[in-house]
Amino acid sequence: MATQTQGTSTRTDHNIWSGISYDDAMAAREWLRALGFEEGILVADDGVVTHSEMVWPEGGRVMVHSREKEDDMFGTPRGGSSVYVVVDDPESVWERAQALGARVLRPMEDTDYGSSGFSVADAEGNRWSFGTYAGE
Repeated sequence: MATQTQGTSTRTDHNIWSGISYDDAMAAREWLRALGFEEGILVADDGVVTHSEMVWPEGGRVMVHSREKEDDMFGTPRGGSSVYVVVDDPESVWERAQALGARVLRPMEDTDYGSSGFSVADAEGNRWSFGTYAGE
């Protein structure tokens, strides 16, 4: 039996950032930029990204770094991440994902819980879902 808890306060969810490791973090950053993320900080040396941020214009960000970096304490397995991004206009992101040739996991659809969205995989198998559902 599923349990749902609902808070009573109004809040802005911007204090949790996902971190994802990539074999080719620079290519991942470019892919995310093409989907609509904005480039944030980039700390790299000889092609190894030790820290970077990609910012979603509607709020939130994701940290992207190289799997091969010397200190891989926070490394994630290849294709082991799943990220949900709240978006006001999923159709425009869907069009960009299609133009990139992203592998579709779930096509654009309207859900029974009132969201409109889709899911794709990046080149390294991480799953990215974009939808209008922003929680309650």
